[in-house]
Amino acid sequence: MNKKGLLVAVFFGTILLTSTVVISLPSLMEPFDPDLETTITGTPADNFPDAQRAQFCGSGDAKTTTYVTEYTIPTDCTNPLAIVTDYEGNVWFAQTNTGNLAKFDPSTESFTEYENPSWPPNGRSMMWGMDYSPDGSIWYTDETYDSVWKFSTQDEKYQRLPYPSEGDSLPQKLKVDGSQIIVNDFTGNKITFLDPTQTGEDLSYLSLPSPVDDSVTGDFAIDPENNIWYTNWLFQQSGVLVKFDQEEYRVSIADTGEEFLPLLDYIEVLPLPENLLTPNGAVATEDGKIWLVDTSSSNFFSFDPQNEEFIQYTTPDPALVTYGNSSGIIKTPISRPYWIDTNDLGQLVFNEQTANRLAVMDPKSESLVEYFVPSMNPNWGDCDEMENCGLAQIFDFTIHGDKIWFTEWVENNIGVVDTSIGLPFDIELDSNLISLQAGQAKDVNFVVSPKSSQDLSEVSLIFTDTQEFLNVAIDSTVPQTFQLDFDAPRPISALILASDDAVPGTYKVLVGAQTDEVSVSKFVTIIIES
Repeated sequence: MNKKGLLVAVFFGTILLTSTVVISLPSLMEPFDPDLETTITGTPADNFPDAQRAQFCGSGDAKTTTYVTEYTIPTDCTNPLAIVTDYEGNVWFAQTNTGNLAKFDPSTESFTEYENPSWPPNGRSMMWGMDYSPDGSIWYTDETYDSVWKFSTQDEKYQRLPYPSEGDSLPQKLKVDGSQIIVNDFTGNKITFLDPTQTGEDLSYLSLPSPVDDSVTGDFAIDPENNIWYTNWLFQQSGVLVKFDQEEYRVSIADTGEEFLPLLDYIEVLPLPENLLTPNGAVATEDGKIWLVDTSSSNFFSFDPQNEEFIQYTTPDPALVTYGNSSGIIKTPISRPYWIDTNDLGQLVFNEQTANRLAVMDPKSESLVEYFVPSMNPNWGDCDEMENCGLAQIFDFTIHGDKIWFTEWVENNIGVVDTSIGLPFDIELDSNLISLQAGQAKDVNFVVSPKSSQDLSEVSLIFTDTQEFLNVAIDSTVPQTFQLDFDAPRPISALILASDDAVPGTYKVLVGAQTDEVSVSKFVTIIIES
């Protein structure tokens, strides 16, 4: 296996873990064991031996909750991944096990799948990035064949554009940005700019190299001033956040008359926090802050360019049904937030891969709502004989109005979260700011207030901190799970303790409540005084 294949297999296999449980993942760049029995069905399932079809092709029917509706793709075992919506609200997604694009029309709840005549027989590729162009084209990446593809929704034709694969390349996320297309090259360690109006085979790309040798290049974000922010990081180590001033670069090109200038002269490099190890997703909000999600943990981070300060946030622990833990080996389950975006309200939206959730975080109110996806594949958890257990591998999502559309890579479904549906309860904080000194403790009080007449017989509390020197303790007389009556708000009191070795700074503690369908919580800011 080449360096690209090895790194992708190790990295991808690692991020598919639930805590310390290793789940075997065949590399997508290599054929499966030919000695395993394979029953020919005439469907894409034939790319997998019989013993692995339940793991990769789906384990059950599409499901529905109050907030989530799933739809089964008509063709078996397509492994849907990258997804986007067009201006009319149609949902487009890539099928990694067929090489085809598909469209879902929400008004008729019907699928249309478009065969790619250029795709090699039995070819498979992870297609991580996709965007919709104003001219009606769908652009997406293809890591196996080092390509960027264009699909015209007008004439329903595919066009393959070779990606500059000098050495080891992996075109990953993609964004149509005005007159250019931007792609991060994960293993090629660069950001690439492509003019989509070019024709022919000899395409011209502009590539921004990484300032960190032997690192990978993560997702990118474009801030309100048109700066491009992206991450370079080393596997299981830390990395840097990079700012590229593309406007200054273009002005310099115009002023000097040069065709190209040294791109690295227009970047700024800032170290990432030591505990931010796998910054996959990135997005910028209207206030100029950069948000990064960490796939090696349950954490996500804000970065303020004004004071160059990182603030760490966290999600609740995954529900037991997502990882099972039948062996008892999992000690610290994590949610693994993967990609992040913003909706029309300026809220953050991200997927929690090993928690089987889609999350919406409001940066202004610092409230977090998580929607649990009902399909779970037991072959991706430590489930043993546990029912309703596992992961759907929600690797990508797209936002259209108040809907969040997503793909389930191992369940052969797409789904939608309807965020316009009212939440069953709200969290009302007594105070969202607490100041402590090392060795001190203070109460945090909040009320779980019912907002609907839903059956809320099984509500459980959420208490999550981000630092080892902070701890949230609840009185033993307070039940962790309770019934919430419509006319009886539930007051909750807990104690936040800072240990003697607490480091001065600003930290976040998450408090709230959850059902088996949704969680609602809020962040309390903790100031550790010097």
